[in-house]
Amino acid sequence: MRKHSTSGLRAGLRALALSGATAFGATAALAGDISGAGATFPYPIYAKWADAYKKETNVGLNYQSIGSGAGIKQIQAKTVTFGASDMPLKGEQLAADGLVQFPMVMGGVVPVMNVDGIKPGDLVLDGATIAKIYMGDIKSWDDAAIKKLNPSATLPAQAIAPVYRSDGSGTTFLFTDYLSKVSGDFKTKIGSNTSVKWPVGIGGKGNEGVAATVTQSKGSIGYVEFAYAKVNKMTHAKMINKAGKTVAPELAAFQAAAASADWASAPGMGVVLTEQAGDASWPMTGATFILIHKQPAKPDDAAAALKFFDWALTKGDKMAAELEFVSMPPKAIEQIVASFAGVVGADGKPVFKK
Repeated sequence: MRKHSTSGLRAGLRALALSGATAFGATAALAGDISGAGATFPYPIYAKWADAYKKETNVGLNYQSIGSGAGIKQIQAKTVTFGASDMPLKGEQLAADGLVQFPMVMGGVVPVMNVDGIKPGDLVLDGATIAKIYMGDIKSWDDAAIKKLNPSATLPAQAIAPVYRSDGSGTTFLFTDYLSKVSGDFKTKIGSNTSVKWPVGIGGKGNEGVAATVTQSKGSIGYVEFAYAKVNKMTHAKMINKAGKTVAPELAAFQAAAASADWASAPGMGVVLTEQAGDASWPMTGATFILIHKQPAKPDDAAAALKFFDWALTKGDKMAAELEFVSMPPKAIEQIVASFAGVVGADGKPVFKK
């Protein structure tokens, strides 16, 4: 695994998002490295954790940032030690596939755009307006609905080019879950899933691909995990949340949305955090989840992965905050680490030991 300084990591992530590259450490993977695949949403923090963990333990992480849908398929096929998804699996699917699921970190999905004369944070959008853009009902940046939300902004008569994820994506799940909650038309016509049939727009693969497409396309709007917007200095919008308050995408807003989560309320701690109540809450907040087999074919590999997750949960909070990710709260970490006991070897004993 390559080692980066903080500035080097930022430069690497910037290049990653603009080039569309998707695998962290794949070219440098060694025997004994931890293998995983899935969500692009947490890729920036997994990359940062991996660098620090490699320095401390000499154990690398070979994580393929290929989207939640592909990550689920790879763990089901047992081609990786763990899968990662921003859409939590339901209890019946976890049972059917013999999987343990737990959240690792939380973050925010943000609207990003490339509009003449508009700088980061200049625009305010709400869910209903974004839904209409992605349904093809709002076609120009100077539309009356956008003007109403931004009475003092100078909006160009520029065609809107919606950009969406072309791959099965947990980021798409969070985005469409939120839009389905705030727009009945969107829920009926498009719905919520890791992959939906978009009536308009162009696709980009991964958060990286959406970021690159928006950066390169005038008049475009897309949705990415906030770290991609931050590292690439993309123009993002503020949002009107459930409480009717205008909020900016930042760590405090993501923390506010996650504050009341009841992680024990769903199998595999599969709580969805979109459209949470509270004046300070960011409306498109979500957790990203790890999937690992209850009885893995390679117990030692599973033990190494769980050791990494335990390290990241207990030592990775400052690194997460630097990229605007929200660490799991202490009580949730206790629940997560307790769930590791559900991963057992052929002898029925837990593979993870503190």
